[in-house]
Amino acid sequence: MNQAFSLKDKTILITGASNGIGKAVAQLADNFQAKLILTGRNEERLQTVKDSLTGVNHKINIADLTQTNELEKLIKEIDQLDGIVHSAGIVKPLPIQFLKKNKIDEIANINFYAPVEINRLLFKQKKINKNASIVFISSISSHHPFKGGAVYTSFKAALETYSKSIALEMAHKGIRSNCIKAGLVETHIMEVTAKAASKESLENHRKQYPLGFGKPEDVANAVVFLLSDASQWMTGTDLVLDGGLTISKQ
Repeated sequence: MNQAFSLKDKTILITGASNGIGKAVAQLADNFQAKLILTGRNEERLQTVKDSLTGVNHKINIADLTQTNELEKLIKEIDQLDGIVHSAGIVKPLPIQFLKKNKIDEIANINFYAPVEINRLLFKQKKINKNASIVFISSISSHHPFKGGAVYTSFKAALETYSKSIALEMAHKGIRSNCIKAGLVETHIMEVTAKAASKESLENHRKQYPLGFGKPEDVANAVVFLLSDASQWMTGTDLVLDGGLTISKQ
């Protein structure tokens, strides 16, 4: 293995690690010898992920990141980090005329406020090492909105701008921050999206992807690259990973 891609001796926090992209990142990062801190709300699923890994130094921390006390407890139990993967998120499609503050808050709290608060506390407590890498899972929909996705896409766009600010403010410490703008990936979020659309419209959408819908492992490969020293000259970047959807819309 090229050592530039190795995660050996790196401690990585992965949110939303109990399924989907977070789970795939955990399994691949384990293969690259990272020491992992896995967090999520479902203890049973999180333990199953941990049990599937070969490394023996991984930890799990059950936490609802929208609850201040649980988030602060998570941060308190962390020593030092060399990487963070902000994978936790939800999609709840709602037409604009049906939006209410509580619904907006529900989407915003996990998709934007939680990662912002996690970073704030970690930076404040000096728990992010020099030359660390922060990776946000964003969405191609921040530039290609969909009906019912006004709030979700808006906060994903905000996350991308926030990531660039980290890249600027923390460059003097060698800390990098990048986003992955993922297209539709076959996870539970895709299942939610599918329920909000007809079978015909979903199939028509699939046809817009020259390489088809993505797999969690496709995103995990890019995340591990961004966590590794192989991407040491990348920061403030939005990496498009969409199976060719963007070029098909040009």
